[in-house]
Amino acid sequence: MTRRAAAGLGRLLPLLLIAAAVVIVAGAALLAACGGSTGGSSPQPTATVTVTASSSSTPSGSASPSSSPSASPKTTLRLYFLRDEKLGVAERRVAHTSMPASASVKALLAGPTAAERSAGLTSAVPADTKLLGLTISGTAAQVNLSEAFASGGGSLSMTARVAEVVYTLTRFPTVRSVEFLIEGTPVEALGGEGVMLGEAQRRADWRNFEPAIFVQSPGVGAVVSSPFVLIGTASVYEGTFQARLVDSSGRRIVSATVQATQGAPGRGGFAKEIAFSTSAQRGTIIVYDQSMEDGSRQDEVRIPVSFSTD
Repeated sequence: MTRRAAAGLGRLLPLLLIAAAVVIVAGAALLAACGGSTGGSSPQPTATVTVTASSSSTPSGSASPSSSPSASPKTTLRLYFLRDEKLGVAERRVAHTSMPASASVKALLAGPTAAERSAGLTSAVPADTKLLGLTISGTAAQVNLSEAFASGGGSLSMTARVAEVVYTLTRFPTVRSVEFLIEGTPVEALGGEGVMLGEAQRRADWRNFEPAIFVQSPGVGAVVSSPFVLIGTASVYEGTFQARLVDSSGRRIVSATVQATQGAPGRGGFAKEIAFSTSAQRGTIIVYDQSMEDGSRQDEVRIPVSFSTD
């Protein structure tokens, strides 16, 4: 190489380096604008399958929010009402909230919607009960309710309403126990029936309200896509029961055998992935145990759902 060529290359090299740097920076900016970064928060449900259901992720069995820029972020609330004097779950997708626990309790106190009542859900919580405050410290929640919460009803109604609140709050992974206050005063005994609440309440204190087949996700009103995960607990013979998905006309879409981790008289957990294909917009998840004597259905629960169109 001649001295003149070398000198020209020496003058050109800095310009090439600057141009390359500009290209790299521009490319990185474009990648970030398109979502190429691996950082950032999780999509807003559900609950957590929602387990859930927390508000920072979409629960199993629920459709993910649309990726369209115009789609509004959603939060999935999982509410524990009653069905035939046992617990039953409703699932609602609402506008995004940064306080899903408070939103869940307020929705619970307001009671089931007309559609949820049609699906068999009721509530023992007095209709005029108000949420006065909710704090969560560590793994304990402290819920302050209006005086109406302690009014009316016998022992079954009193204990059932406590179970509804305890399960609705402890469905959040960070909450393990619930302390009750009425009008700002800690509750020792609830109502005239004297339901003792002097200590923080845990799910283990209220297991008798879990039905034989307790599906916690999806809940009534869930939007499901394929595959979804059937999650809950069961206390049935050998831990085995049947799950069936039917469309709105009652036509079977898919059936599955579900195995819990233990059988009755114990209670085992289950998580069963179920894939399906349908053009229907709505359907029902049906779970049931079969009688050992005549094969008839026992402990049947029906959960109306919608199918995702995404």
